[in-house]
Amino acid sequence: MKKKIVSVCLTAMLVGGLSMTSMQEARAAEGKVIDGSVLTHEEESIGYDTKGTRGVDLMTGYSKCTKLGKGKIYAGGTTIARQVVDSVQIAVIVERAKEEDTEWSYYDNWHKENKNTNRAMSNRTLYVDGDYYYRVRCTHVANSDMSSSFTNGVYVE
Repeated sequence: MKKKIVSVCLTAMLVGGLSMTSMQEARAAEGKVIDGSVLTHEEESIGYDTKGTRGVDLMTGYSKCTKLGKGKIYAGGTTIARQVVDSVQIAVIVERAKEEDTEWSYYDNWHKENKNTNRAMSNRTLYVDGDYYYRVRCTHVANSDMSSSFTNGVYVE
């Protein structure tokens, strides 16, 4: 009976140790930075515009990438002008990378323009390949003012 208890305890410790090792390996890439974006295992990342002075018309903009499940993400962003302007635009670019990559690769893109308003937003649900980190980059335009934003990388299984 003692041998059986010892055997069960050792088996549980072995399985627990292997689980911890695989979890550490899965998180090994977390914290790595590729072109300004940190690789994360978070569910969502939001990036705000990177330009300090935005001009007369452009107020702000942001990008968003959310993991919706296995092989599925929400990607998009918003551009906000200071007032109603002739043209407000957003260009959305989705990029992906593997843990061992040193740069992001193109995955998808689209563009939206609204006239005579103060904002433009665009988003999509994308079915993507698993085992990649995905980020969203946006270019924000209000009349001739321009800025950009990007998210961190979100890991998708």
